[in-house]
Amino acid sequence: MRLSQVLFVTLREDPAEAEIMSHKLLLRACYIRRISSGIYSYLPLMWRVLQKTSQIVREEMNFVGAQECLLPQLQISDLWKESGRWETYTKAEGIMFSLVDRQKKELALGPTHEEIITSIVRDMITSYKQMPLNLYQIQTKFRDEIRPRFGLMRSREFMMKDAYSFDENIENLQKNYSAVSQAYCKIFERCGLSFHVVEADSGAIGGLASQEFMVLTDVGEDEILYTKDGSYAANAEKATSIPNPEDISPFDSYEERETLNCNTLKKLSELLNCSLTNIVKNLLYKATYDNQKSILILVSIRGDQDVNEVKLSNELNYLAFKYEASTLLTLKISDQESLLKDRLPLGYIGPDLKDSYINSKENIESSFLRIADKTVINLKNFVTGSNKLDHHIVGGNWGQSHRLPELILDIRKAKEGDKVSNDNYEKLMSKKGIEVGHVFQLGTKYSEKMKATFTDKNGEEKPITMGCYGIGISRLVQSAVEQNYDKNGIIWPLAIAPYHAIIVVPNMNEKKQIEIAEKIYHDLNNIGIETILDDRTERIGVKFKDAELIGIPYQIVTGRTLKFGKVEVVERKTKNSQEVIIEELPRLFHELLKNIKLSSQFI
Repeated sequence: MRLSQVLFVTLREDPAEAEIMSHKLLLRACYIRRISSGIYSYLPLMWRVLQKTSQIVREEMNFVGAQECLLPQLQISDLWKESGRWETYTKAEGIMFSLVDRQKKELALGPTHEEIITSIVRDMITSYKQMPLNLYQIQTKFRDEIRPRFGLMRSREFMMKDAYSFDENIENLQKNYSAVSQAYCKIFERCGLSFHVVEADSGAIGGLASQEFMVLTDVGEDEILYTKDGSYAANAEKATSIPNPEDISPFDSYEERETLNCNTLKKLSELLNCSLTNIVKNLLYKATYDNQKSILILVSIRGDQDVNEVKLSNELNYLAFKYEASTLLTLKISDQESLLKDRLPLGYIGPDLKDSYINSKENIESSFLRIADKTVINLKNFVTGSNKLDHHIVGGNWGQSHRLPELILDIRKAKEGDKVSNDNYEKLMSKKGIEVGHVFQLGTKYSEKMKATFTDKNGEEKPITMGCYGIGISRLVQSAVEQNYDKNGIIWPLAIAPYHAIIVVPNMNEKKQIEIAEKIYHDLNNIGIETILDDRTERIGVKFKDAELIGIPYQIVTGRTLKFGKVEVVERKTKNSQEVIIEELPRLFHELLKNIKLSSQFI
């Protein structure tokens, strides 16, 4: 391709809409163009990158025996209601675009395809002899993000590879799960990414277990907690740990003390001259289920710890049956004015707050769900709220001054500096990451609800055991930029670069430069070296700036060395330059590119 024929307009200044470097560079270098919030067009250079990335994904998925298909983007609500996720995706998480067609049927643009694929296999798989099976697709997904940001990192329309496996039992699922996980590692390695595999929360997808593949970067929206020795790594939403031990309480007797203007834990600990670890902090949440039933949750946790609301939401989902519901819709810090008869001052609530405080309304449970985090159960002579303004209790003890809640759970946020376990003295470290892949062991969550069954070798009917596996392809591509750039622009990893080399002609008025450039252009492309020719009549400074901005791995300059039968070859990443005899260029590039697979479809 000749650059003069490409839709190509670069920007010298950072666009106002872009917050992180990869987003700025993709816009400036004419890879993407914003149409609306969270909606982008992929321009010709970007489409080549996406095609190459997709091809790597295909090769590795095909290698583990997966079969490619294409599923509809428009999905009917009936299937989602069968699985019980319609309310979750349209109301609780609210990320699904839904609509009503002219026949008054509810439809949605697919954010994911578990329901569709399960409906297909339940009609087609009847026997254990048809498994194992793994199907995948690469296509556009849609999610109504509350706050689209960072370009392709969190957009409302994006490219994704999603795969679904079908097995007889958990043991076979785990083999499939392991094979796809290994394929993912190869994909990310081939794409030139530095990444971590971490334990993860399964979220609205659900299932038995899941792992995320995280690209490490300072602008990541996720926090990864890991040990230096590599024995443990998890998303902060999922991570478990052992917190630092509590300090010995300075109080030895129970009493109520005046604590004026102590509406923060820091003020309270300073006034009472005690550690935050001596304080039982009490938080009030409101949860609403899909049957519109609301409950108030009183959470007690150690003063130096924070509630992990993902863990808390998961626990509340498990308890949905208790309130004759199927799933949790919302969880938020409660609005005291509308939910309590008497407004309690912030910071003064105690774990013994009476149920009679609840402002009885239709669909609001009349008693608190009381939950104690594990960090408080062994506290002695603790400090906590007295349920009275400007007063706290000191010297409190479970079983004496206060009743320990029956529901004791791990709902705290693990954090940097915590120990992994009592028998492992490695401490957690923290990094930011971008999730580019996620794999789930679904088990029979969908097959049981949607009646996708098979007959085993004993003639018994059983639900199919499922797994699902996603890669955000457009997000992966931008993550590669976030890890590979300098002050001058993008530095594409060779395997996914739009072209391997760019020929820069310094002076388009020099006939010899043009002739040699044309010859190199045809010779390299004819042997599978993807080369673009910058034949524009721009100043040489502009051409070099653009070549660095768009990040093509190698520049071939037909300039002053032509009189010696040579051209200059510059590596974009290192800026190393070498003079190469023109006839030696094919051999040189075959050597440079020998570790990646070449495909004529991109020439």
